[in-house]
Amino acid sequence: MAAAAILAIGMGFGRFAFTAIYPHMVKEGVLTLHDGSLTASANYAGYLLGAILAMRARAHSAHRLCLWSVAGTALCLGVLALTMPVWLIVTVRGVAGVFSALAMVAASLWLLEQRRHARGAPLLYAGVGAGIAVSAELLVLAAWLGWHSAGMWLLLAGVTVLLGLAAAPAIAASGQETLAAPAHAAASTLAPVAPWPLVLIYGLAGLGYIVTATYLPVLVGTALPGLNSAHVWAVFGLGAAPSCFLWHRLHERLGTRRTLRLNLLLQALGVALPVLAPSAAGYLLSAILVGGTFVGTVTIAMPAAQRATVKAGTNMMAIMTVVYGVGQIIGPVLAGSLYAQSHSFNSALLAAAGALLLAIVISLRL
Repeated sequence: MAAAAILAIGMGFGRFAFTAIYPHMVKEGVLTLHDGSLTASANYAGYLLGAILAMRARAHSAHRLCLWSVAGTALCLGVLALTMPVWLIVTVRGVAGVFSALAMVAASLWLLEQRRHARGAPLLYAGVGAGIAVSAELLVLAAWLGWHSAGMWLLLAGVTVLLGLAAAPAIAASGQETLAAPAHAAASTLAPVAPWPLVLIYGLAGLGYIVTATYLPVLVGTALPGLNSAHVWAVFGLGAAPSCFLWHRLHERLGTRRTLRLNLLLQALGVALPVLAPSAAGYLLSAILVGGTFVGTVTIAMPAAQRATVKAGTNMMAIMTVVYGVGQIIGPVLAGSLYAQSHSFNSALLAAAGALLLAIVISLRL
């Protein structure tokens, strides 16, 4: 639970809450749609940088890194409540991305390596979806109270501090206790896959989901002004929270290839649904499908990359992280460019769905 709280803060609050506040910032004139694309890409670039820097992290210092990620995330959220030029908002969101990556790596190292609690992995990654859902509903409350985006950022910063304080005792108390590794690890029964097609698939998956993850509340607010778009974003998080349990079990039962294709197909359908069915039901189903598959892609692909490392002779998990980050940077920039031409997100969503379908085709080479 403590590790899941770190991911809820670093990912749900620090990284993805921007998606729900973004429509309010556009409405208030703080950002334009183009500014939002740059801000989102800066955050994903920061995440990529943070992931690269965090590759040097070690399990014995993971507890300190967890606490630093909470402090940095709370600071970034609080600073965004201040009046500042667009370039500074973009910069702060880039720094927040660094702390989000630090949270992901540090919480994983602390739970899985320092504490040797591998059975807690599904709950750990469910923290991402839980953080998205909780932050979204907090923003619904703030909007109901009539708060502007500055107040929303302060609310998120305050709750981050409280949640971090709740998790800190468990994290810090075990800091000096690195448990001994088990005498032997159970060998995976899953068949290995071809490494480089997997890398390309993962990069396309990063591009494919991020358009929906960035713009879904804006789409809902434009098409259905009577519906609070943050509720739809909360559904996205609620779909993500249990998905790691589901996809982990399917992966063990069906194998990497079949499970990954099913995951990508459902994800592509979810991405395209706002175009195919521009209604409240269509947006909600899109949130459920994309939310319920994007963390699943990570759950399937990263263990597969770990198995492919021996065959490739290089650190596949590091390469996968970099390529996924590149896809997340390209997605918002591509969406912004297509929106400037058509004044609609339909072309961007269809392009993202096409990237996921292309990934399915490439999976035939796994």
